[in-house]
Amino acid sequence: MVKKALLNVRLDQETKERAEELYALFGIKVTDAVIMFLRQSIMVGGLPFKMKVPRYEDEMEATRHSNLREMISDVFAGDDDVA
Repeated sequence: MVKKALLNVRLDQETKERAEELYALFGIKVTDAVIMFLRQSIMVGGLPFKMKVPRYEDEMEATRHSNLREMISDVFAGDDDVA
């Protein structure tokens, strides 16, 4: 018989409830999903999904750089109406 270990996870109530609703659609409990996540992590030797910066951050960064370029252009063009 395999010896069981206890894993406690602290998270906000909304996340817990939403996860329970989601996994119920698959007929499994959050505990089953956590076990699946951990086993998959072991199988792949890391997180079982790609870690990426959300797309909106790329867009915000591009906008910030665009605004900075415009400000620099205005300064070199002699535009004194830079706020």
